[in-house]
Formats: sequence, structure tokens, C-alpha cells
Amino acid sequence: MTETLHIIGGGLAGSEAAWQAARMGIPVIIHEMRPHVGTFAHRTGDLAEMVCSNSFRSDDSEQNAVGLLHWEMRQADGLIMATADRHRLPAGGALAVDRDPFAQSVTRTLLDHPLITLETGEITALPDHGHWIIATGPLTSSALGAAIQAETGAERLAFFDAIAPIVYADSIDMSVAWMQSRYDKGETEAEQKAYLNCPMTRDQYEAFIDALLAADKTEFHEGETAGYFDGCLPIEVMAERGRETLRHGPMKPVGLTNAHKPDEKPYAVVQLRRDNALGTLYNIVGFQTKMKYGAQASVFKMIPGLEDASFARLGGIHRNTFINSPTLLDNQMRLRSKPHLRFAGQVTGVEGYVESSAMGLLAGRMAASAILGHDLPPPPPTTAMGALITYITGGAEAKTFQPMNVNFGLFPPVEGLKGGRRGRKDRYQAYTDRAKTDWRDWLAQYALDAA
Repeated sequence: MTETLHIIGGGLAGSEAAWQAARMGIPVIIHEMRPHVGTFAHRTGDLAEMVCSNSFRSDDSEQNAVGLLHWEMRQADGLIMATADRHRLPAGGALAVDRDPFAQSVTRTLLDHPLITLETGEITALPDHGHWIIATGPLTSSALGAAIQAETGAERLAFFDAIAPIVYADSIDMSVAWMQSRYDKGETEAEQKAYLNCPMTRDQYEAFIDALLAADKTEFHEGETAGYFDGCLPIEVMAERGRETLRHGPMKPVGLTNAHKPDEKPYAVVQLRRDNALGTLYNIVGFQTKMKYGAQASVFKMIPGLEDASFARLGGIHRNTFINSPTLLDNQMRLRSKPHLRFAGQVTGVEGYVESSAMGLLAGRMAASAILGHDLPPPPPTTAMGALITYITGGAEAKTFQPMNVNFGLFPPVEGLKGGRRGRKDRYQAYTDRAKTDWRDWLAQYALDAA
């Protein structure tokens, strides 16, 4: 009888790991504590619930490392990408999804598979035998986190992640706001008008920054430190770094023309992205925040076009947990001290929905291969997945290890290419061309029959 693979955590990584292993003929049990034990960020008991944003970011597989990761996951018959494609929303070149139907679809697909079982309830200790993947994500429960800490003998590493607010579309003043993707990016009209834009004059921007800096913020508990991941900084933290920081970040006005006043260039622009297929909800792009709820409502209503906004969800902040993977994991994503335990997803120190799902894909295949009697070598570091697993299992400096998005800086250089901004397009194309060839070769060499 084939041994069972147990997966703790039914998020994006755990869901993808379960799918990959089951396709290889391995029985899988997903252990998910929700809905019996909730978290600050989750609203449902669905598997693969997206909590921070509805975007998988760029879908460009030729010039963007995230888009390349999308491509690799599709080539590997990834569940998360296939489901995202079925529930995608216009997003101007990005892959955004209708998040509730997306999670519901992933849940149905997994539970309909004859080899996959879901058991709800919290796992509070590290199992001492069997085959396990820990994919509990950045919101690992306190009890399991303490067990991981006790086993590794290392302090858990933590940073704070903030969630952006969501606005009801019918409360936005469209006599002020307009629809346009930056630089009209996208092949269809829906893509070219995927974002809702709210313009600011210089005086409005300065007043907004003043209010942002003065607003009441969430206080940290004693002993906690705000070690934010730079890719998800709260807007007030960015504003504290300099008054112009937001205007050169999520509020940059470039590539946009005010449809109501085409001759007036905005000093800053706040963008909102559709959050559901009906178009009734929009999230404020890049506006993660740790402001208290009352302050959020008053500050965000200073944005032109949002003066009468109604919020489906205000922003929030939570503590994210990840392990020091370069010191703790081998290149099979196994815990060195307990090799029957693998880790996957954001808890390993990758950052982002796509990266988390990709590490679940690899962990699921590696665990299934081990059960079938042979180790699966990690993919080449020239691929997006290979670059990520190389980073977390030894490529990063352990003393300064921090969560990382996939990016071309993690890839081995392509010899003979021009450096700098002028050579970037050719360089990125060379990275993706090489990665696609190497990924196809790796998949072909280590393909296993599906169940």
C-alpha cells in the first residue's frame, strides 16, 4: 500500500502540493485548522483563500520573473495557475482573480480528487514519523510555531505584513476618477482600462501626507519589532521615509492621462484595481496600512473621488512568520534535523502568492517522489523555480536572510550581455528564453505518470 502524504496548511502552497502529489498517485491528507481555528486575515474555511490582494502580479513571461514563474507552473500543470486563469479579471497585463470563486474552485477540485482528503483541526506539534509538508504560511499558529522553534533551536524570524482596504465601486465619484491602465497596457480594452485612477494636485498630496503621518497607528506589543518586508510596506512607513516616497511608488502619476482634464497632469495618482468579477469591489493598490480603522476612513476619504467611499474591508496588519531556511532546510526542502518533515510556501522565506504556490508545487513533487522511492533533484537555478529554491536552501546569506520575491537578480548571469538599463530588455529576454528551455528539459527528464 502506498504511504500517505500529510500536508499541514490548506493555503496556496499546501493546495498546490496536494494536487501535484495526488497526480503522481500518492494519497494525500490536507490538515487545515480553519474554520475551527481562524486567523486575523482569513474570512472563510476555503482552501487557497487569498487574503492580502487578488493579484498574482505580472503575467509577462518574457520580460518579468513573476510572469516566467506563471509560465513554469502552467507547464507543470499547476492547479493554482489553471484555476487563476479560469477566474481572471482585467488587470492591465497582470493576473488578477475573482478571489472568492477562485478559492471555492480550488477547494472543489481538490476535494473531488479520489486521493485527497481534508481533515479540519489544528496540528499543534511536529509529527515524529510519516511523510509531512508544513505549508502553514505566514500565519502559522502560535502552538505549531513554538514547536518549530523548539525543534530548530533558533528564534523564529518575523516581519509585519499589512493588508490594503477594499472600496465599494458604487461609492466612488466617477466624475473625478477615470479608468485606465498605466501606459494603456493590455491587448484588450478591458485590460487597457483595468484600473480606476484618482488624481491629486500638489496641495492635495501634501495634505494627504500630513494626515497620513499624523494618523493613529496600530501599536506593537512589547518585544515586537517592525521588520517589514519591503515589497509590502505600509503606506505610512513609506511616507515616513520621505514626503515624495509615495509619489514615486504606488502614487506615481506616470503613464496616465486624466480623462476629465486631459491638459492637466496630476501631481500624484491613487490607483484601485477590480477585486471581483462583478466589478463591485476595488482594492486600493499598494495601500497596505497599519492605521487604526477610524483613522483609515478619514484619511482615505481625502483622496479625490473617494470622499464618500464605503469600505467593504479596511486595512490591517498581522505578524508573518518564516524560518531561516538556508540553515534549516536541505535542497529537498526537508528539515535537516527531521528529514520526514518538508516545508513549503511563505514560511520558507519566499514572498508572494505565486512564489508560495511554486514552492508548494516543488515540495509536493519532491515528497511524492520520495514516497515512490527516489529523490527528485531540484530544477536548475537558471529557471524561476530553481532560482527560488536555490535562494532559500543555501543561496541566501543566513545571517541576513529575509523573504524574497522572485526576480532576475536571483538568476545566474547570461554571459556576453550588456549591463545597465539600456541592455535590460535583451538581458531579460535571454533569462526567460534560457529558463524555458531548461524548465522543459527538467520536466521531461523527471516526468512521472499521473494517477
